[in-house]
Amino acid sequence: MLRIKDLCKQYGGYQALDSLNLEIRKGELFGFVGPNGAGKTTAMKIMAGLLKADSGEIYMDDIKLFEDYNRLKELIGYMPDFFGVYDNLKVMEYLEFYGSAYGISTGSAQKLGRELLHMVGLEGREDQLVDSLSRGMKQRLCLARAMIHDPQFLILDEPAAGLDPSSRHEFKEILKNLQSMGKTVIISSHILMELAEICSSIGIIEHGKIILQGSIEDILSAVDSSNPLMIRVYDHLDRAVAIMKEEQAVSRLTVQGSSILTYFDGGREEEARLLKKLIDQGVLVQSYGREKGSLESLFLKITGSEEEVGYEAESGF
Repeated sequence: MLRIKDLCKQYGGYQALDSLNLEIRKGELFGFVGPNGAGKTTAMKIMAGLLKADSGEIYMDDIKLFEDYNRLKELIGYMPDFFGVYDNLKVMEYLEFYGSAYGISTGSAQKLGRELLHMVGLEGREDQLVDSLSRGMKQRLCLARAMIHDPQFLILDEPAAGLDPSSRHEFKEILKNLQSMGKTVIISSHILMELAEICSSIGIIEHGKIILQGSIEDILSAVDSSNPLMIRVYDHLDRAVAIMKEEQAVSRLTVQGSSILTYFDGGREEEARLLKKLIDQGVLVQSYGREKGSLESLFLKITGSEEEVGYEAESGF
């Protein structure tokens, strides 16, 4: 398990991380989502040991990482949002170079490199110059680079930024494969919907704090409960309105023809009890349920962000 406790980081007068707390179970494919400037990259750089926190702790499998940076480097593979490549190197030479940084011999790095290139769909390109690769291929090569020392945790900051739809799909399949191998994968993005398609859980960060975290099922439930309740009645509309006005969980009640639209601050059990009350008092209910919503609408609601997070696929995952 990765556990972050009260992590703080300040740049001058700007509080990038404000007592950040987060728990990620081993083997999860975790989506770290938030608007630009929310603190995602800062948190990931601290997790990877590339940036020092002002205060707080990070534990991996009960190891206090700030006290053992050598162990941290063994456990973590990091892929930054803007990564450098050595264009005058061939693909295999590139992996050999990074393998040597971890004390891996040339022979072992070549063997591992061939396996990783096959995993990321770059087999047969060992002798191709890095400079000649497409953007999508370079990003897959950088993922292979992050895995050259077989880390348990992979931290990927906006890993599919700028990729076309086909390349993003291929990248998603690679990540799912890594999770099936038992790797713990942490991905950041400012586009919530695409993370929801592949992640087992997500955490939403805003102003350096986690404001919502849970499984995809939990998040979708939060989406559902945040949407207005629509009740369409066949008869006794006035009676239904009177019943609704008595409910403490009801707010912003609107009547549209034979329908009642209201924000209902209650869970599914409370919804069921309200429906039973309407029926018991003679209201003929034609349809009853929450309006359809989206993860993006929830994101905008809880962060107050005006950024159109659902329509920036060219710059996110």
